[in-house]
Amino acid sequence: MSVDKALEFYKDGKYNEAIDAFTAVLEIEGDNAELYNNIGLCYANLDDDEKAEKFYLKALQLNPKLAQIYINLADIYYKQKDMAKGIDLMTGGICELPDNMVFRHYLARFYMEDAKLDLAIDELEAILEKQPENYDVYYDLGRVHFELGNYDCAIENFENVLEYKSENPLLYYTLAEAYGANDEIDKALSNYLKAIAHNENFAPAYKKAGMLFLAREDFEDAIEYFEDYMKFDIPNEEKEKINSLIERIKGKCGNIG
Repeated sequence: MSVDKALEFYKDGKYNEAIDAFTAVLEIEGDNAELYNNIGLCYANLDDDEKAEKFYLKALQLNPKLAQIYINLADIYYKQKDMAKGIDLMTGGICELPDNMVFRHYLARFYMEDAKLDLAIDELEAILEKQPENYDVYYDLGRVHFELGNYDCAIENFENVLEYKSENPLLYYTLAEAYGANDEIDKALSNYLKAIAHNENFAPAYKKAGMLFLAREDFEDAIEYFEDYMKFDIPNEEKEKINSLIERIKGKCGNIG
């Protein structure tokens, strides 16, 4: 059995056959980090994370400088929400491969999930020193600052992302939330409307826009966006709340509708 045949099984989604083939090659060639890693990938695709982790760790023991093993293990720990293992893994990976910025980004995300936001900021800023055009890092840095209540910093980082990725409705929505939290209502509303312009089916943006129009006492626009929001597949309880709100607005302003 050859490695090429094992890889062919893998590419065809025949993971059990691939495991047998990689194992057969191991019996001939002896310990090999890449082969153990490949077997781990097969088990991961079979949703057997326990065996996948076992083979990844064996691969890492044989070759602690094989970057892909860290990524594969990190994906398992992130999926399992085992932040402690993830942090230990990526910290060790950075010691072995200090110039690998992907490791630092994974480490930052583990810190974010573990509510160690100051440590996450340190890692994200270290990446930007090396990769000043990494928009994924700007986005995560914006998220961290938003969680910390540093809304000006959050806005700055989300605006930086727009330099590289300007057609993303979720980004406009996130930026709008940051402007709203920073009491910049007009800019928040503008970005909710941009989110809708880039994806007319982005339901939450309609509700947020309606609320801001209401806050500005633009009642007709508020009703329009609430009614558009009601057209989406939202829970009946939510529809009842929005419909009640619309009726209160119309009652307050009898000349509307």
